[in-house]
Amino acid sequence: MPRPTDIGVIDLMMGIPKGPGDDSWRRFLGTQLRDQESRETYRFPAEYMYKSLPDQRFSTDGAAAVLGEMDRFGVERGMITVSFDDELAVAALKDHPERFLGAFPVDPNAGMEGVRALRRAVEELGVVAASAMPSGLNPPVPINDKRFYPLYAACVDLDIPIFVCAGVPGPRIPFAAQEVALIDEVCWYFPELRFVTRHGCEPWVDLAVKLLLKWPNLYYSTSAFAPKYYPRQILDFANTRGADKVLYAGYFPMGLSLERIFTELDDLPLHDGVWEKFLRTNALRVLGLDRSGRGTAA
Repeated sequence: MPRPTDIGVIDLMMGIPKGPGDDSWRRFLGTQLRDQESRETYRFPAEYMYKSLPDQRFSTDGAAAVLGEMDRFGVERGMITVSFDDELAVAALKDHPERFLGAFPVDPNAGMEGVRALRRAVEELGVVAASAMPSGLNPPVPINDKRFYPLYAACVDLDIPIFVCAGVPGPRIPFAAQEVALIDEVCWYFPELRFVTRHGCEPWVDLAVKLLLKWPNLYYSTSAFAPKYYPRQILDFANTRGADKVLYAGYFPMGLSLERIFTELDDLPLHDGVWEKFLRTNALRVLGLDRSGRGTAA
């Protein structure tokens, strides 16, 4: 079925451009970056994977450029990473609470300080999710490591999902912390935790599908992948038993333009009845936005 154009899309991975020369990602990955290209010349941590980067990535307009593109392609709301020291993201969430949703990046290495920071972010910033890149942490923390467990428990108490990168990461850093098999133990130990994978789960997509089928609390988001490269196994799963488990997420303005994403979405072979779940209602349910009062900044 062709993509319906009357759906208010919820995009589960967007960003607010910080202007030319932003290298916050390089500071985040720190000493894990060993190759010269990543340390000195790349504008983006996985630049080698993309033929080109969106021009908006280097705009100085902050939220304005993002909102313009959202309006152009029918994106009703976008989830952005929000931390206390990111003034542009905090301002975007505060000034446009009807358009942006916040995800707070957590670091298990911070111990209980990290747990308290997550609780503050929910209470003070109004974030509706936590997020983590296990391989990108310094030091890396495997998905099922005990250092993550207080944060998983906090997400359950706060009734928010956590979005976690799984599979081989794009940046040139080790992948061991993001092996998809590690998710199994987390879903078993925390059956109330809404756990959403990011960035493809490759090369363990078949295993990811098995786990999605096994665990009611596990979900898959399509972040960082152009639609033409969505794994076939995920599309087959969405069209059959997984219609409620696969969620749309883009990668604008970091690595993909909305123009490319939505042009390629038109060719996506999703069945009738799957489109609205994929583009909107699955996200509303997982984020708790179908409940009154959720998703508004304080």
